[in-house]
Amino acid sequence: MVSIDTVPLSDEQRLVRDSIREICDDFDDEYWRECDRAAEYPHEFAETLADNDWFGALVPTEYGGAGMSTAETVVMMEEIAASGGGFGAAQAVHGAIYNSVPLVEYGSERMKAELLPKVADGSVSIQAFGLTEPNAGSDSTAIETRAERDGDEYVITGQKVWTSRVDVSDYLVLMARTTPRADVEKRTHGITMFLVDVAEARAQGAIELDRIDKTASRFVHSYEVWLEDLRVPAEAVIGEVGEGFYQMLDGLNEERLVIAAECVGLGEAALDKGVAYANEREVFDRAVGKNQAIQHPLAEAYARLLAAKQVVYAAADAADGGSDRSDLGARANVAKYLAADAAFEAADAAVQTHGGFGVAREYDVERYLREARLARLVPVTQELALNYIGENVLGLPRSY
Repeated sequence: MVSIDTVPLSDEQRLVRDSIREICDDFDDEYWRECDRAAEYPHEFAETLADNDWFGALVPTEYGGAGMSTAETVVMMEEIAASGGGFGAAQAVHGAIYNSVPLVEYGSERMKAELLPKVADGSVSIQAFGLTEPNAGSDSTAIETRAERDGDEYVITGQKVWTSRVDVSDYLVLMARTTPRADVEKRTHGITMFLVDVAEARAQGAIELDRIDKTASRFVHSYEVWLEDLRVPAEAVIGEVGEGFYQMLDGLNEERLVIAAECVGLGEAALDKGVAYANEREVFDRAVGKNQAIQHPLAEAYARLLAAKQVVYAAADAADGGSDRSDLGARANVAKYLAADAAFEAADAAVQTHGGFGVAREYDVERYLREARLARLVPVTQELALNYIGENVLGLPRSY
């Protein structure tokens, strides 16, 4: 087995690593293989994490959570992916951990007191985030979903796409325009963040879900979501009316670092499979790993993963150390770019090492390759990461 313990860890990070590793040991390759084959959400895995209070990782201790740092969270999510579950396993629970952050930072005292302890103990989940729309992908200020004030309520109508985990979520964090884009001075104004009770939305008959048939992270379901005259109380606003875009950006760099860690974990899982097969498989009376055509791509994948991991962990330390937003934005985008590419190269090398068996489900590497390709697209494309670096680090003209 290829060692993934390649960076120094604090005592707190080692505790997180060992605890998560112990949980993940109970979910073997066949468990994840079957989840992917059946496109079935890993309920047992998610419930185990929730029962052990891991969904409250970022909830402050005064609300019963762990109050973990970014440096600790990257360890947690990397370990989940590296355990064999891959990017899909990490994404299956990513929202449950990170969608609580807007409540922590901007929720009313009543909202926090009512919901955060339940998030922390796993009895309530906020797994879904509704932002992307058919006509508003990377340009999130172009969203058309509207929320109009009507007395003590807002009436919300619109369409979202690629909204993941809404089928296993009690609440949906929803972005909607409370002021039309044409009526604001800056396009980033006039967007408001809402907390939607999914069961209540269903009871109103105001929400319709259409699952998207996809090939990567098959057990993390994504949906088109239609909202028609959905009524939510004014108290469902998270933070300030019209300031939702800026609230969404707050914490984005830290979350991007955690996704980079998930990419590293995925690459480590793929590399481990590739190395094991290269040592075991014999052709012409010798292990295929003895051939440089097999050995060098795996060695290069290891080098890329090691370098990406160093960047991710250094950036996580900087985030916890009070790094300014500009510096952290650069670090986060570099980390995500390098980690996603390293994961893809590792998965591709693992598939090539397996030869024809690389596309057989029983060897898992084909799933890792599908997920690694996805990781170069979400939550931000590699090109947008480079755009950020070009404009904000290198001082080049804005390209879009």
